[in-house]
Amino acid sequence: MKGSVAKPMKESIALRRVNFISAVDAAVKKHEIDAALIDAVIEAESAYQPDVISRAGAIGLMQIMPCTAARFNVTDSNNPNQNVMGGAEYLKYLLGYYKNNLKLAVAAYNAGEGAVDKYGKTIPPYRETQNYVKRVFSLYRRNLTAETHKTKSVKISMN
Repeated sequence: MKGSVAKPMKESIALRRVNFISAVDAAVKKHEIDAALIDAVIEAESAYQPDVISRAGAIGLMQIMPCTAARFNVTDSNNPNQNVMGGAEYLKYLLGYYKNNLKLAVAAYNAGEGAVDKYGKTIPPYRETQNYVKRVFSLYRRNLTAETHKTKSVKISMN
């Protein structure tokens, strides 16, 4: 019964998400970035588990690397509010840097802007990054159609 296995996982993500709505809303207001995008990145990065630390050293809901945290003045990456605020600010920066090209911004969020630039401002040929971009893009599209994301959307190229 595949359906019964997948449904509780989705529900648990939805239940965890509720705990961080105010952090996402604050980041949306401060950085004028789409909540649907922030939610997609959080779901892809940590599945709304705030205590996750990757083997590479990325921390928290938005899996911020220590150097990125310092760059965006996040003093406590374990604090969900700071983590989401810093991750949203980084996404906003990347969207500006890549002229609102969502795929490049998301690829850079995963692999770093150096990797995206190295490959001529294209998605790097890393399997992890290519899969990550597809996942975030899929979650973002889903979120845009959900009633929970009725915030003002930023014009983003989905090419």
